[in-house]
Amino acid sequence: MANAQSPGSGGRRPPPRRSRSPLRTLFYWTMVLGVWAAIFVAAFFAVFAIDLPDTSKLYDVKRQPSISYLDRSGAVVAVRGSQFAPPVDLGKLPPYVPKAFIAIEDRWFYYHPGFNPWGIVRSQVYNATHHGGALRGGSTITQQLARNLFLTPAQTYRRKAQELILAMWLEAKFSKKEILALYLNRVYFGAGAYGIEAASQRYFGKPASELTLGEAALLAGMMKGPSRYSPVSATDRAERRATVVLDEMVRDHAITPEQRAQAFATPVRVNPTLASQRAQYFIDWVDDQVRALVGEPTEDLVVETTLDLPLQAAAEAAVRNGVAAGGKEGVRQGALVALDGEGRIRSYVGGASYAQSQFDRVSMARRQAGSSFKPFVYLTAMEQGRTPDVTVVDEPIKIGNWEPKNYTGRYLGPITLQTALAQSINTVAARLANEVGTGNVAATARRLGITSKIQLDPSMALGAVEVSPMEMAQAFAPFANGGFFAKGYGVERIRTASGRVLYDHGVEKAGRRTVIGTPALQYMNQMLRQVIAAGTGGRAKVSGYDIAGKTGTTSDYRDAWFVGYTGGFVTAVWVGRDDNTPMRKVTGGGAPAGIWRDYMTAALPRLRVQPIPGGTVTPPGEAAHDPIGDLLDPQPPPPVEGQPPPPAAAEPDAAPY
Repeated sequence: MANAQSPGSGGRRPPPRRSRSPLRTLFYWTMVLGVWAAIFVAAFFAVFAIDLPDTSKLYDVKRQPSISYLDRSGAVVAVRGSQFAPPVDLGKLPPYVPKAFIAIEDRWFYYHPGFNPWGIVRSQVYNATHHGGALRGGSTITQQLARNLFLTPAQTYRRKAQELILAMWLEAKFSKKEILALYLNRVYFGAGAYGIEAASQRYFGKPASELTLGEAALLAGMMKGPSRYSPVSATDRAERRATVVLDEMVRDHAITPEQRAQAFATPVRVNPTLASQRAQYFIDWVDDQVRALVGEPTEDLVVETTLDLPLQAAAEAAVRNGVAAGGKEGVRQGALVALDGEGRIRSYVGGASYAQSQFDRVSMARRQAGSSFKPFVYLTAMEQGRTPDVTVVDEPIKIGNWEPKNYTGRYLGPITLQTALAQSINTVAARLANEVGTGNVAATARRLGITSKIQLDPSMALGAVEVSPMEMAQAFAPFANGGFFAKGYGVERIRTASGRVLYDHGVEKAGRRTVIGTPALQYMNQMLRQVIAAGTGGRAKVSGYDIAGKTGTTSDYRDAWFVGYTGGFVTAVWVGRDDNTPMRKVTGGGAPAGIWRDYMTAALPRLRVQPIPGGTVTPPGEAAHDPIGDLLDPQPPPPVEGQPPPPAAAEPDAAPY
């Protein structure tokens, strides 16, 4: 008999489903998440690895060659361009050097796979809550190395993703020690220095193996921003950052609290060449010349210049202090250039502060010369047969529609040419230029070294000509060197780092050319000495030295000059304002003469100069005999442009100019 089945049954009932154990559930979801993670990673690499840079160029170093500029004694003035040093062996560094970088940049360096997940999370939280600023990336040392080796500094998510991929590749290819060595040898420290060795040499003048703990902390602190935390330009900020580095090192047990205290007690001395940052206007000027002489450098170069760093320091101080002292009178800028009788530039100051303005007023600015242009008028007259003792009349004069006036509106009557130049009498200079011909005056100025355009209107006699301080210095050089042309130059020699000479001024220069003959040279030196001894330039007097020169002031006080010299050495000084607005009655015998005197007081003992060549030398402090001038005042102090001397009782340095 067949077995009976219950109504509605379709067959055998399936067994009840068994529930997963917690372990099986965990395994299942782990597999699911793993699959999706694999899909995500594959997609991540597919999207961001498609245009990764070529990692085969890991050891290629691409940089602009560096140019080291030396002064005349071989001291380093500046280094322009990139500077790499040979890779340093990590084992030869003091242990605290790499520890400083790890403590401040990546304290989990030895434990992560190339990236720090928690650091990435923190950075993303910051980025999400701070809109509009630079992105934070939470980069590890390995990621920073990947960025430095292969990527651009652009702060984008794509670049960060590629950075992470390359960091993992570096971790797979190199040991932690090798990664750290690569990082320290390739990271940028500012000031053109790449790598710990170059940075140590650039900032402290020593190899990296000799770095102190404090110096290591300063360098490690710069990684946050090489320019912002530079020990040269941001000393206080760099010191605070170094303190943070030392604190982190103590926290990580990299150093002891006692070592930290010792680091604070040991002074850190920055390389004096970098600390001073001197002669930057000069370096800008010669940098263009180097490229013009030898082309764009393809290897590191050494440029031997004519500059004298101690004199440069004195020049910068004189200009800075002189401009500051003249601030109440509206002086805002100044420039100074000094060269010897051969044209070698010894000092070059293009402005009161390079940090505030990089515009070079020595060679790029063109300002009216004022009465400092008058020596070219008088030289032309001397060459046409006149002498310093020729009598002329200071009286009103009209040349065409032009009626030049003296500074005070008064006239002295009969005086000698020597007195007229010493007192900077305008009417006499205008009449003289008209008599000898303004075209001849312009030719004289060009022959001596003025290269700017010279207009031939009668007003050119009073310096209505725009020139640069460089032109004025080289045009006065023949008065100082015996009558020879002397074009200012700053590059003596250019050679490669290996010693191959590419340019030598001594080989290239032409023979000396006479541009002032006798007796005109003797006459001019006689008269220009009187400008100092008994004329408008008395404030420039330096006791014990044979000095001559000429003041210059424009009629509206927009420009004031003093160009002076001794035997074989010339210095030109200008003060004014960049916006070309007037100062408050600042004359060439005032601020410029004061700057000139301060500089020359420091320079003359170092120069060991000789008396001015050509003509009889007037003993220092004793004026040459001038009968008509003596009638005006036996020992007059320095008057202003075109003004007769004040009463004899007044002291020269106390005069209000």
